[in-house]
Amino acid sequence: QVQLVESGGGLVQSGGSLRLSCTASGIFGTLGAMAWHRQAPGKQREMVASIGSGSTNYAGSVKGRFTISRDNAGNTGYLQMNSLKPEDTAVYYCNAIANMISYWGQGTQVTVSS
Repeated sequence: QVQLVESGGGLVQSGGSLRLSCTASGIFGTLGAMAWHRQAPGKQREMVASIGSGSTNYAGSVKGRFTISRDNAGNTGYLQMNSLKPEDTAVYYCNAIANMISYWGQGTQVTVSS
């Protein structure tokens, strides 16, 4: 059974940095595209960044501040978040495709204080 586990969330002051990790287990081969999404209280879940087929994409609100990457084996993804703002506060979810099935992690809380 494929599982995605996020880590690295926490409380940080405005302007600070955090690095989220997403580790996949239970898969055969490597993962396909990976993405990070977030959901703030009372808001819809939104895609923050994605990586796949050698390209990356970012939401306009995080472009230039967040960087998505993955390790050489392709089964661990990262989201480096710099210059964090209070509006970045949300639960961050990892999403990845394996064997044409979309999987989600349980989420990790990121809180940015002003």
